Amino acid sequence: MKQKALILIPARYASSRFPGKPIASILGRPMITWVYEGALKAISKFPGSEVAIVTDDSRIEDVCKKHALNVVRVDDDVPSGSERIQLAYERHFSEKGFDLIINVQGDEPLIKGAVLSELIEFHLNSNYDVGTVVKSVSDLAEKTNPNKVKAIYNKESKMCHYFSRSPVPFDRENVGGVPWFLHVGIYSFRPDVLKKFCSLEQTENEKLECLEQLRILDNSMTIGAILSDVEFLGVDTPEDIKSVEEVLNGK
Repeated sequence: MKQKALILIPARYASSRFPGKPIASILGRPMITWVYEGALKAISKFPGSEVAIVTDDSRIEDVCKKHALNVVRVDDDVPSGSERIQLAYERHFSEKGFDLIINVQGDEPLIKGAVLSELIEFHLNSNYDVGTVVKSVSDLAEKTNPNKVKAIYNKESKMCHYFSRSPVPFDRENVGGVPWFLHVGIYSFRPDVLKKFCSLEQTENEKLECLEQLRILDNSMTIGAILSDVEFLGVDTPEDIKSVEEVLNGK
């Protein structure tokens, strides 16, 4: 039997730094269309798979419908995108027999279908509860930036052992050449794992670091990751739009 994946893209209108971010214009098109098209390219290898936007706002819903994007509404007040996609899955997709649910943020307009496809294939052929993406990093500024989440990652087993805003692992002997990895916030869940995750209370490590992936590890679930060198550039502020447009224009 062919296995299939559901890619869900949470897109909220409210944002303290950039209200209406998912429908901000990038080269004349709403940002959410760039994300959707990248996700759509990922599922061509997996017949029966789907992509959908999950929103809580009629303005985003209207834009999605105008551009013929599959969109569902979840208006509940939930603490994170993970809870929002779990509700969307339960209400709109749970009877379709998906093997994986992929959470792709709606502010990643440079997302590549090849990366998502690789993640889906990796997760379907592994025993990990959750799949994600990491990338190598050498820039000292990124290592020390608390907004850049670092992963302790084993390239042989492809297992993620921990995530932190601190620069880990620590080079105690100052030997140099330490492998550093940044976490890219794309998650692939098995449906039962997503349900379990959303039912759990926040853990102390999660609260300290403000990283929900630590709730997974603290509850004895496993996270595996693919290593990617693809450029990711999330949009957090209006100023980030210019940077994305420069990349898309090949500058």
